[in-house]
Amino acid sequence: MKTVTLYTDGACSGNPGPGGWGAILEFNGVEKELCGGEETTTNNRMELTAVIEGLKALKEPCIVELYSDSKYVIDALEKGWAVSWRAKGWKKADKKPALNPDLWEVLLELCEKHHLHYHWVKGHADNPKNNRCDQMAVAQWKAIKGE
Repeated sequence: MKTVTLYTDGACSGNPGPGGWGAILEFNGVEKELCGGEETTTNNRMELTAVIEGLKALKEPCIVELYSDSKYVIDALEKGWAVSWRAKGWKKADKKPALNPDLWEVLLELCEKHHLHYHWVKGHADNPKNNRCDQMAVAQWKAIKGE
């Protein structure tokens, strides 16, 4: 099974507001950049979309080293929260509805195809590829706003 590194980030101008996401896939020293955006969204939806689109780009099951500055994404996957929310009909432990179940459903299906290792990185810090993902995400929402 191939090992791929996936860096992701999402950004939003206002929450909700126009948003963007960026992802970098790396395999054998070759990088592929992906990005996109939406007119009205939230930061967390963009964080999730970045991971989803990165995983969707893989053509076969892989070991994926996922790097994200989103505790929302990393904790929900690594600690099994998202799986638990799905099992409880998209309800959290406090009985409140889990947010973004449409995206979580897609992401969990993709996670079942691949073997993921989770790495939380501090945002806007010393990880050049996470910073590049942030630049792509911001460029996307700025383009949507016409900036």
